[in-house]
Amino acid sequence: MVLIAGIVAYSLYTFFYQRKILKSLTEEEFRAGYRKAQLIDIREPNEFDGGHIWGARNIPLSQMRHRYKEIRKDQPVYLYCQNTTRSGRAAQQLKKKGYNDLYMLKGGFRSWTGKVKKK
Repeated sequence: MVLIAGIVAYSLYTFFYQRKILKSLTEEEFRAGYRKAQLIDIREPNEFDGGHIWGARNIPLSQMRHRYKEIRKDQPVYLYCQNTTRSGRAAQQLKKKGYNDLYMLKGGFRSWTGKVKKK
């Protein structure tokens, strides 16, 4: 019972913390700003190769701890993953490293209707 309460408490904390540090944007809002920002696809390379938003760089969540320095702190960071779970985790890692201007595509790549590039 205590374990379940702990898991629920941690999940709620994580949810509200991510909402505080990461602004969720509709596709329309995302489109309006991503060309002036750093567009980061945090899915794994095989997912990225299967199709990604035109102009995105692939820095998978699994590599974020080692590759975050490739992302500039002085420009907005637009993140997306398949549905939004990994975007929240990536934002938490980036926030710890001093990044503040963080945005996420609401609904993730699966809800994207714009241009897609495939390898």
